[in-house]
Amino acid sequence: MTPEEFDKWRIMPRLLVLLMGLASWDVIHWFTTLENPTIEQAGLVSVVTGAMTAVFGLFLGQGKKE
Repeated sequence: MTPEEFDKWRIMPRLLVLLMGLASWDVIHWFTTLENPTIEQAGLVSVVTGAMTAVFGLFLGQGKKE
C-alpha cells in the first residue's frame, strides 16, 4: 500500500472525528447526570458541543475537490 492510497482512505481524520464525538458524548452524559449543574459546568458543555460542531463542519468541508 502506498502512502497515497492510505491517504485516500482518510483514516486519521475519520478517527479524530470519531474520538471527538466520543468525548463530546461523554461530556454531555456527565452533564445530564448532575443534580444541580452550575453555570461553569454548563459553559463547559457549551464549549465542547461548539467545538464538536466546528470539527464536524471542517471534516465535511474537506475532501477531494473535483
